[in-house]
Amino acid sequence: MKFNSILRSLALVAALASTVPLLAKPYSKTINIAQSAKIGKADLQAGEYRLMIDGNKATVQKGKQTIAESEGRWEDRATKSSTDSVLISDGQVKEVRFAGQTRVFVFND
Repeated sequence: MKFNSILRSLALVAALASTVPLLAKPYSKTINIAQSAKIGKADLQAGEYRLMIDGNKATVQKGKQTIAESEGRWEDRATKSSTDSVLISDGQVKEVRFAGQTRVFVFND
């Protein structure tokens, strides 16, 4: 009898643990790109976009239209960023920094 109780408890814990990622909200932020750049294979003109990051997947929208999708990862930096900013190198968006946070989203090449 005690074994069944332990088994049920473990099953309940496993079920609850699997739902935790479902409760995480995607991170959404308006970003400004000062010059033409690429995210993944998509070319973006200078302007304002909506960046949504869900886990390791980033989606860029202009209005309701999806402009680009790319994979990336979260990384921690030693200092907090003072402003929201987009790091562009060789015409490619490399990372997005968020004001007041030490973590940045780095795009895969």
